[in-house]
Amino acid sequence: MADPARHVLQSIFGFGEFRPLQGEVIDHLMEGGDALVILPTGGGKSLCYQVPAIARKGVGIVVSPLIALMGDQVAALRQAGVNAAYLNSTLDPAEAQAVESALVAGELDLLYIAPERLNAPRTLALLERAPLALFAIDEAHCVSQWGHDFRPDYIQLSVLKERFPAVPMAALTATADEPTRREIAERLGLDRGQWFIGGFDRPNIRYRIDQADGRPRERLLRFIQEEHPEESGIVYCLSRKRVEEVAAWLAERGPTALPYHAGLSAEERALNQRRFVNEEGVVIVATIAFGMGIDKPDVRFVAHLNLPKSIEAYYQETGRAGRDGLPADAWMLYGLQDVITLRQMVDTSEAAEARKRVERQKLEAMLGLCELTTCRRQALLRYFGDELPEPCGNCDTCLSPPETWDATVAAQKALSCVHRTGQRFGVGYLTDVLLGKEGERLRRFGHHRVSTFGIGNELNATQWKGLYRQLLARGLLAVDPEGNGGLRLTEASRPVLRGETTLHLRREARAARAASGKRKGIRFDAPEDHALWEALRDCRRAVAEERGIAPFMVFHDATLQEMVRMRPTSVGHFAELPGVGEHKLDEFAQDFLAVLRAHAG
Repeated sequence: MADPARHVLQSIFGFGEFRPLQGEVIDHLMEGGDALVILPTGGGKSLCYQVPAIARKGVGIVVSPLIALMGDQVAALRQAGVNAAYLNSTLDPAEAQAVESALVAGELDLLYIAPERLNAPRTLALLERAPLALFAIDEAHCVSQWGHDFRPDYIQLSVLKERFPAVPMAALTATADEPTRREIAERLGLDRGQWFIGGFDRPNIRYRIDQADGRPRERLLRFIQEEHPEESGIVYCLSRKRVEEVAAWLAERGPTALPYHAGLSAEERALNQRRFVNEEGVVIVATIAFGMGIDKPDVRFVAHLNLPKSIEAYYQETGRAGRDGLPADAWMLYGLQDVITLRQMVDTSEAAEARKRVERQKLEAMLGLCELTTCRRQALLRYFGDELPEPCGNCDTCLSPPETWDATVAAQKALSCVHRTGQRFGVGYLTDVLLGKEGERLRRFGHHRVSTFGIGNELNATQWKGLYRQLLARGLLAVDPEGNGGLRLTEASRPVLRGETTLHLRREARAARAASGKRKGIRFDAPEDHALWEALRDCRRAVAEERGIAPFMVFHDATLQEMVRMRPTSVGHFAELPGVGEHKLDEFAQDFLAVLRAHAG
């Protein structure tokens, strides 16, 4: 093949064609240009730098933010026959010396390195002695001080363009709005680089958001058991305490569930992450400390039991599901307390006021996405400047359109109750006033005599709390940063109180809506196909255990599915499967062909 990049794609990675935009990015880097690459998770960002790093002369230097994941990334590349290594603090001095020698000698195709290590003067001096193919800055949004995951070490990466101006650089991320893109380009010295902005849509992910009105753990367990039994998933919680509680509770009831948060020892975090990556059917329950750069393609669901702080965070976290392109779920429960807690966290932080203002805007956008009554995917893509002409048909609001109602009068009662009680009480107290529930506390403050006492019997307590949540989401109420969740009116509430505007809100159901469009993992219509699928998975598991690697490093689920569909019986036919490069063909073909032949006919 005359084209070296396409030869690498086919012979090493086993793919016949580049995905949309991949070819353009790779051709640009092959010619020595710089690039800012925005592609969704699962959109093939890694190949954008791996292919030209292998095809060009020299070593590709990949800056990656998480040391714990470098080993997995390198192991997967080695399984494909690539000379890859990493340089980080997990290596002993002799191992690090061997990697450094291979780097200077030009014996590596790819070297993964953490930003703090790369910025060290000794490492920069080593790079000056090495033949360099390119620099790849992965998770490049970390360079933005306004982004959702800023890392100070990334700012110092500007030294690369200063010291190695002739070496092409690619900055890659899945989440960057327009201001973040500009900041990445400016800080990394990519002013003259070409921007490649792919679509943000992940059509294989089904987005589902519901209110956490009672028994969220039970609803999560039912979701896992009914839709994703024995499949890998991630559950995100806001606090370390809740992570441990949910993980222990799930583990007692069947799923293999493990906790992950910064309060655990480094050994326990590493062990739990290793089990998640290497085993099948493990559910990790984590704070947002988990997941960046996770290379596991067969995560079938990402669940949130608390509201993320921004749409960028939500998009990146949910994007860890379905990286192999197969169906996956982004499932979330959130409630009024999430809104109150996150607003208080922003208001009471020690950040500068400009930073707080940006964080408030991002939280408002996230709340708006949750309270939508129209297609969620259209709104999600619009946030990143992407357009979807028609509703997606694969989110909860498309599959089960929510009912709306004219809530103007009820909202006036709710807002008036905040005013009449002095703008310092929480939702539970305000709901008791509206429902006319007499108690010692109400009498002590004299609120059994206010005009809003007992005027709200048309709704129940759950519905009033839902109404207050929606009023908070729309900015008609604010959380008192000095109080304990007390609510106060905003300027935006005045037109509603004066009757100058009508308010249509999502109707609060008395019981949670049933899950729509249930999928119970990967299934096949014919029993013999499913039997072959399970036999191939068993073979993959045995091969992986023998080599001490994760099953997906042998073959992805998508490749196994194609084996079931195509049923190859010869090495030549097996080589036509997607994801089967020359090295994997030599290593694994005979094991899987034996299974396929045993199930032939």
